Amino acid sequence: MKSPGAPSLRRDVERAFWREIAKGLTSEEAAVAVGASQAAGSRWFRERGGMPSLSLTPLSGRYLSFQEREEIALRRVQGAGIREIARELRRDPSTISRELRRNAATRGGKLESRPSVAQWKAELLAQRPKPAKLVVNDSLREYVQERLVGRVRDQHGVEVAGPEARARIGRNVGRRKDRRWASSWSPEQIANRLPIDFPDDESMRISHEAIYQALYVQARGGLKRELTACLRTGRALRVPRARARQARDGFITADVTIANRPPEVEDRVVPGHWEGDLIIGLERSAIGTLVERTTRFTMLLHLPREEGYGLEPPVKNGPALSGYGAKSVREAIESTITTLPEQLRRSITWDRGKEMAQHATLKIDTGIQVFFADPQSPWQRGTNENTNGLLRQYFPKGTELTRWSRADLDAVAATLNSRPRKALGWKTPAEALEQHLRSLQ
Repeated sequence: MKSPGAPSLRRDVERAFWREIAKGLTSEEAAVAVGASQAAGSRWFRERGGMPSLSLTPLSGRYLSFQEREEIALRRVQGAGIREIARELRRDPSTISRELRRNAATRGGKLESRPSVAQWKAELLAQRPKPAKLVVNDSLREYVQERLVGRVRDQHGVEVAGPEARARIGRNVGRRKDRRWASSWSPEQIANRLPIDFPDDESMRISHEAIYQALYVQARGGLKRELTACLRTGRALRVPRARARQARDGFITADVTIANRPPEVEDRVVPGHWEGDLIIGLERSAIGTLVERTTRFTMLLHLPREEGYGLEPPVKNGPALSGYGAKSVREAIESTITTLPEQLRRSITWDRGKEMAQHATLKIDTGIQVFFADPQSPWQRGTNENTNGLLRQYFPKGTELTRWSRADLDAVAATLNSRPRKALGWKTPAEALEQHLRSLQ
């Protein structure tokens, strides 16, 4: 086998690279971790669409490993024979002879044993390229494309144009920008619909993972990567779960999770422990809520728009002008919670939203410790969830919430705090809080 050029990085290095990606590292960080260049890591991630196209399980002992090829090259330089090397490696002599003949380096005009070249040639010979089903089956490809990018039509079959979509920028489609209307069946819907539409045609079968690979992996072919804009996420590259999870709540460390919250909070005996969240309305409007666990006393956070909202296009990683960015929420909590005595400012249990990303600064300024509930566990903040349900009587879903002033929010909070509660022995939250304040004095 002639040498077509410099050997590439070994497959086991790439396998280690994808294992690091699964841990949440970026492509550059994962490449450095396995000893490859950052350019190689970026190329692997881009060409494979963010998903590994090779098996991550190590090869079986049936095949020679790179370490064995290094030992073969070293022993050949020392003058050892084929049978002697075979005995040391516990391999058949024909395996060693075939390795030295088939995978030798030939650039110098003679056969030389070089481990990197031998490993590279063995991986090239082991490849069994198989054409993708969407490449060879035109009917199947047309069916998949029609369900992905087909035009939207009304009940009379007339095509509806939809909004004018902007050009694609970067890896993802902007979530807050118009996208071209399409039928946009998911790959799973397409794969499971095929047996219903073609019950007798076995050639019209494909898995949803094969459709994803045809969209994301460049070498698979069949579908253009631009069609990923018709997926509901709009991603041009698959994002590993660990990375997406880290990007969403990376500001939450182990010491601020609900598992480290003081046991006294569960008992509801000591006042001063709060639960908080946001009520979201139309056009990115919100109202913050704080509920005291012992007395059910409610305080509402006024979150008006920041200056410049709606007058200029949003800036990536720029300031949040909608009113409930991390800075706005922190300042609203500080201005509200500091009106209470220090004994009533012990802790806040919050959802895992990004609006509480500045919780460390909030603790420094007010002395109140912030804890975060577990993902998808609203029952850990049940008092706050129930109060938000009561507040929906005044702030229904689908309404714009920034139209209400601070005085309006105070009036609604006073209304809730003057309602008698069964959990308080039919006292009102205001009366229960006043009783605790008197006991503190």
